Amino acid sequence: MPASPLPQRSGVDPVHLRLPVAGGPWETVRAYLLERLPVAAAERVDGLLRDGGVVGEDGRAVGVAEPFRPGAHLWFYRELPPEVPVPFELEVLHRDESLVVVDKPHFLATTPRGRHVVETALSRLRHELALPALSPAHRLDRLTAGLAMFVVRPRDRGAYQTLFRDRLVRKEYQAVAVDDPAVALPRTVRSHIVKERGRIDAYELDEAPNSESRIELVERRGGLGRYLLRPSTGRTHQLRLHMSGLGLPILGDPVYPVVLPEPAPDDFRRPLQLLSSAVEFTDPLTGRPRRFESRRTLAAWTDPEAWRAGL
Repeated sequence: MPASPLPQRSGVDPVHLRLPVAGGPWETVRAYLLERLPVAAAERVDGLLRDGGVVGEDGRAVGVAEPFRPGAHLWFYRELPPEVPVPFELEVLHRDESLVVVDKPHFLATTPRGRHVVETALSRLRHELALPALSPAHRLDRLTAGLAMFVVRPRDRGAYQTLFRDRLVRKEYQAVAVDDPAVALPRTVRSHIVKERGRIDAYELDEAPNSESRIELVERRGGLGRYLLRPSTGRTHQLRLHMSGLGLPILGDPVYPVVLPEPAPDDFRRPLQLLSSAVEFTDPLTGRPRRFESRRTLAAWTDPEAWRAGL
């Protein structure tokens, strides 16, 4: 794909479209866009074309009457709905020529998805660090805080993503949940997890396991426990599902064991008490061992009364 003639906006790439190489019934670019973008009103498409908002490979604006050219590349900025700012700092713990490691707050998505586009770790970092080619090495749930890794150079992306794919990253999480002495710990939980697109919760089937988590109680007080979780696999919601399955749902979890009504977009009270606290691996580019640790803490453990009050 040719390079975009349009820069990013707030760390978000412009939309790229390529007109069908085989051609079609469209006489103009406008006719194609109206069919290709059915959710966009004709006024929006006409406004983009009239105001020079659609450009070709050479950066030249595409007009309303521009003829359809098979295989042509187009770029334009999509209209983004307003987003509620996540009012928490994204701390950069490490940065070098190949890797950026951050301490992500609760409620901030890792990458643009759904209604979270600008208010994501990737968009913030691209904009604030002036690294437009930055890409995620893995994904951390929006509700989970802690360590997230990003790759600076596109040519290095595969090497770091392969670490996670091949389970070569040793991950540690901290969680706060109820303390139940009847649950024998430490233990290793294995199950077959399924996460369907469009369904908010994952679920387990009685089939060959595809997930594994080591769960250990580190300390207890006041009816709560602080747990160390070591996942060997990376299924969506794996730790939350495994903890809930033991009868130890993580505090602040809006999905397990019961899916709760979605809170208001600006409700940042009682975050999920799950923290990606450490990652350790052998760097695929240098061969050196690396370990990064989060500086964050879990409020339900450090100040349980304030957490319960939603302060």
